[in-house]
Amino acid sequence: MHYDLVVIGGGPAGLAAAYEAYENGISKVLIIEREKELGGILNQCIHNGFGLHTFKEELTGPEYAERCIDKVMYSTIEVKTDTMVLNIEEKYIHAVNGVDGYMVIKASAIILAMGCRERTRGAIHIPGYRPSGIFTAGAAQRYINMEGYMVGREVVILGSGDIGLIMARRMALEGAKVKAVIELMPYSNGLSRNIVQCLEDYDIPLYLSHTVTDVVGSGRLEKVVVQAVDENRKPILGTEKVFVCDTLLLSVGLIPENELSKNAGLRLDPRTNGLIVDETMQTSEEGIFACGNVLHVHDLVDFVTEEAQNAGRNAALYLNGTSAKAKTVQVLNGNGITYTVPQLINLSKDIKIKLFMRVSRPYYNQEIVVKCKEQVIASFKKKVLLPAEMQNIVLETKQLREIDGNILIALEEAE
Repeated sequence: MHYDLVVIGGGPAGLAAAYEAYENGISKVLIIEREKELGGILNQCIHNGFGLHTFKEELTGPEYAERCIDKVMYSTIEVKTDTMVLNIEEKYIHAVNGVDGYMVIKASAIILAMGCRERTRGAIHIPGYRPSGIFTAGAAQRYINMEGYMVGREVVILGSGDIGLIMARRMALEGAKVKAVIELMPYSNGLSRNIVQCLEDYDIPLYLSHTVTDVVGSGRLEKVVVQAVDENRKPILGTEKVFVCDTLLLSVGLIPENELSKNAGLRLDPRTNGLIVDETMQTSEEGIFACGNVLHVHDLVDFVTEEAQNAGRNAALYLNGTSAKAKTVQVLNGNGITYTVPQLINLSKDIKIKLFMRVSRPYYNQEIVVKCKEQVIASFKKKVLLPAEMQNIVLETKQLREIDGNILIALEEAE
């Protein structure tokens, strides 16, 4: 089996990348998806708020997914669902499903779009018993929205990530009593609009600088113990609060799904747990591209689509033999910047490059400054910068062509 392009992952990133490559003249394209249907995480995100940038209207997750799937279905792109990719070896993809059995697929180019997975209780070392009733927020979302099972009636949520906030609202709408949302940091890790729409509108309390320090229950969860934490995130004795509940939802972070990438020997960024890419979304291996949450966790699916289209377009250029390499500069992180993507910029063409980044804590009245040594290349004023909200700036390669060395992106006080 041989294809020009194989896309691993049939979520919004994979769908957009495959279709963009097809639109740019690549006819023999295959999408491999391990779920039974395309759409990825969007299928269980039945709330609205998607598509404002891409389609200029507000859609639910399944509506957004349907539009992406329809484009693929009306093209010549092939799809294999319910198919598990086991390994990638020098552009040979080893996969298995119940229809074709074990397959070895040769690809001239590969796009990785595997998305991310949720951090679990074991990863954050919550002490206590191991009763039923403890779910990741995404698993609970799937149970309720897709399988039709109610996971509990009295709920505490640990973590104020967007999935946790959205599930607080969802549980309230289904008749459950959401006792509290507990957040370790002194600020929320969700979008501001979700704080308002999911917590404040439903009178759900948010406890900042608190964490769960004990889980009690024999068989089923009975209660959780919550304590305030100090500036070092250590529990403070004497601040215990007990919440009687039958369900604990964990919204404690997402991890890019990169087991295949590691086994293939691709370079990973320890700050994002995602792949290192250049502005074409090409990884450390020529002809292998990546996009979406497998690179870094996005706030909005619209940005995932934009990034995936970039990957698909550049994969088509690579397959057509029109991509070029020239001087490459590395993007380094300075004061207040947690990470940037892409991490490398190739200066072969005069193009505009959108750089995505997150800040380490809330900042106000700052400038995002781009420097090479002490030379300021560009600066961007920002009134509010929050860790929960991904930032982006646009640079032009012609701005970087004259510099000698790598570039540093850092925050400085605005004048």
